[in-house]
Amino acid sequence: MPAVAYCVDAAVAMNTSIPAPEVFVVPPATITAGAAPLNFSHWSPALSSALYRIDGWGAPYIAVNSSGNISVRPHGTDTQPNQEIDLLKVLKKVSDPKSMGGLQLPLPLVIRFPDVLKSRLESLQFAFNYAVQSLGYGAHYQGVYPVKCNQDRFVVEDIVKFGSAFRFGLEAGSKPELLLAMSCLCKGSPEGLLICNGFKDAEYISLALVARKLLLNAVIVLEQEEEVDVVIDVSRKMSVRPVIGLRAKLRTKHSGHFGSTSGEKGKFGLTTTQILRVVKKLEDFGMLDCLQLLHFHIGSQIPSTALLSDGVGEAAQIYCELVRLGASMKVIDIGGGLGIDYDGSKSSDSDLSIGYSLNEYASAVVQAVRSVCDHKGVNHPVLCSESGRAIVSHHSILVFEAVSSSSSQNPSHFSSADIQSFVELLNEDSQADYRNFSAAAIRGDNDTCILYADQLKQSCVDQFKKGTLGIEQLAAVDGICDLVTKAIGASDLTSTYHVNLSIFTSIPDFWAIGQLFPIVPIHRLDERPGVRGILSDLTCDSDGKINKFIGGESSLLLHELGGNRGGSDSGGRYYLGMFLGGAYEEALGGFHNLFGGPSVVRVSQSDGPHSFCVTSAVPGQSCADVLRVMQHEPELMFETLKHRAEESMLGGGEEGDRVAFDSLASSFARSFHNMPYLVTTSSCGYYYGNSEVCAPADSAAVAAEDEHWSYCAA
Repeated sequence: MPAVAYCVDAAVAMNTSIPAPEVFVVPPATITAGAAPLNFSHWSPALSSALYRIDGWGAPYIAVNSSGNISVRPHGTDTQPNQEIDLLKVLKKVSDPKSMGGLQLPLPLVIRFPDVLKSRLESLQFAFNYAVQSLGYGAHYQGVYPVKCNQDRFVVEDIVKFGSAFRFGLEAGSKPELLLAMSCLCKGSPEGLLICNGFKDAEYISLALVARKLLLNAVIVLEQEEEVDVVIDVSRKMSVRPVIGLRAKLRTKHSGHFGSTSGEKGKFGLTTTQILRVVKKLEDFGMLDCLQLLHFHIGSQIPSTALLSDGVGEAAQIYCELVRLGASMKVIDIGGGLGIDYDGSKSSDSDLSIGYSLNEYASAVVQAVRSVCDHKGVNHPVLCSESGRAIVSHHSILVFEAVSSSSSQNPSHFSSADIQSFVELLNEDSQADYRNFSAAAIRGDNDTCILYADQLKQSCVDQFKKGTLGIEQLAAVDGICDLVTKAIGASDLTSTYHVNLSIFTSIPDFWAIGQLFPIVPIHRLDERPGVRGILSDLTCDSDGKINKFIGGESSLLLHELGGNRGGSDSGGRYYLGMFLGGAYEEALGGFHNLFGGPSVVRVSQSDGPHSFCVTSAVPGQSCADVLRVMQHEPELMFETLKHRAEESMLGGGEEGDRVAFDSLASSFARSFHNMPYLVTTSSCGYYYGNSEVCAPADSAAVAAEDEHWSYCAA
């Protein structure tokens, strides 16, 4: 008899005696890594690394250590074993109470690793240096960072500091970005370029010209033809000789999602006809020598070096023509486009991946420019790129907690009496469906079993709507039918993990454009995950969920929640990390449901016992902070609530009411200052109006804490 038959009534036809159902254990979900199943009886960190493709998208910065935790290799391939940073230990340091030596920051949490940022900058520079030397190129490379990718003060300042030796500069696309770039570059290399992109008015151009007065190497890139008139007018009034660049609209275009900014119909740039008109106008005003840079942008996430070479070669032809027309050309700015591998597939046919390495990217650029310039007899220009995603994505990790799950995987248990009572309440048609359902299960006819299960459920729903069937019976039929369909593998075994996060705030690109990021448990990777799950955030919106993952998966293999699982360092809690999100996500995040930004810490590698120190720690936005964004006034709101509480609670004038009022007012104040996210640690009830207080930490336990945490001043 098929195993599924034990889940249903063994009676058929006129026999209504119903035996007690046997216990049925639903088989575990199949675990795969790519196309290959991982059906191993013993699990290991290496198998988790393969399952989640960590070596594909995370190398050389992310790995799984022998404890089953995610570790960060801050210096990439140059990281020594004693320099690896255990991410769970960082989380413990940041989230533990201050009484236990922690920083008591609430989750969600962005952890930044400036050492990784430094490594990315160095890797990009060294790749171009190698290509220049090996190909006999006659000029050098100096990049700029487009601050729109992540305008965080520490990120920009770190890039300027780490890139100063390489003449690394910044790119701005708006007036606020220009102001912050000017300020940061005052501490950078005097040769570092300040590329001024974006739509411009007279004030923007004036700021860029002031930057030249401050001895900053600012270049005003014309994105629209009419901007040349404003540049000529303002520069003459300010008596400042500008350095001008042109953004060209290339014919080269890639077909992916990020290619819409390129091609002849792109949003920015000048056509060949417009370029000629601008050159003529500059010549008429005696300013053709100011034209020194050519800029273009094929699009973000360029998938292949073949497309890159095609676009760079076309731009090099325009560059040489501008030299022929008399412009004092010095620089080719190839824009952004250097991609990263989000899914570890090393594919050139996907927006989520790239089919080249850093060295191959740099070689393709250098070779394409050198070939055209040598053919035309033009001196090799300085090479510049505006790589943002490739610089900042790896250095930032978003950590959040799964606080609960709703699972349909646990089978319901029904006694013989329960099933007998349930069947007796059904009408004749539903009883017939039930008998057919049972008979199909006994025969092992799964397709017929599912058919009658659906009929039975629909019949019972109709009876419930008419008021002839109670809610208990409706729940019973759902439970029995779901149990059987699970047993024959015909139901969705996916659980929903509720995460303490706002996708709209912290992962907006997933919601907006379907961008996928690697999401992985940051611990318990020495355990075999057995639950397929999707992630649902805290927002009151059906879009606030993640149900697509790298590798084309519609669910993510996770571990069961609760109990003592997860090791002593996690306290039974379950933490996930989203990786490669250091570009764009923070700047694009909104305030849906008034969930603000997460807490942020910076962690540097150190020689201490845990290989790291926290150099800065900033709590996430409070309820008051996000309310102010929407023009509310938290102070007045507090006074209004306090006044209402005073009226309702102190009318009798009793002293007991005064104590309750003071407690409530204090709770209101705390609520305004707390983060909007869930508080998942045990805490006192704020609004109970009693004398409960949180118990102090056990001093003996604190004294017994043998972990020595370090905290470095910023």
